Amino acid sequence: MMVLICYDGSADAQAAIDQAGSLMPGSQATVLVIWETIVETMTRNGSMGMGLGLAAFPGGDDSDAVISKAATATAAEGAERATAAGLVGQPLVAGRHGDIAATILAAAADVDADVIVLGTRGLSGVKSLMLGSVSHAVLHHADRAVLVVPSPTLAEERHRWSDHTRTTAGAA
Repeated sequence: MMVLICYDGSADAQAAIDQAGSLMPGSQATVLVIWETIVETMTRNGSMGMGLGLAAFPGGDDSDAVISKAATATAAEGAERATAAGLVGQPLVAGRHGDIAATILAAAADVDADVIVLGTRGLSGVKSLMLGSVSHAVLHHADRAVLVVPSPTLAEERHRWSDHTRTTAGAA
């Protein structure tokens, strides 16, 4: 079995790796980290400034090299975690070109993944691109199985809410 695991170092992504290892021990696991250039990030989120254009941007290739290197390190960390969780982990770094969910789905097709595994939320800002509705978009557009794993903190919050709801409903 080939598993594609979306990873950004967040607690949700770590939980996703651990859950994949628990459910699919011994499986091949490609650990995907998606990154984008500084200019792409700033253009996408509208922070290029009012009429300043790219000429005023001080970053560039050096900043992109640092981001690319960090993405590579994060993918290696994720692959090591996958191996420790009982999978056969290998890192994969992909550049974001457009929609994150589409990038994930393209990577899944490229590695012929049987299942895509990702957390419910990721880190924010440049450090991670696995944000908010990505898991939702992947679920609705995937042509293969998708496993969405909540972080331990989120799972505990949901468990407490569920207990509260049962207690409240039982008292009525």
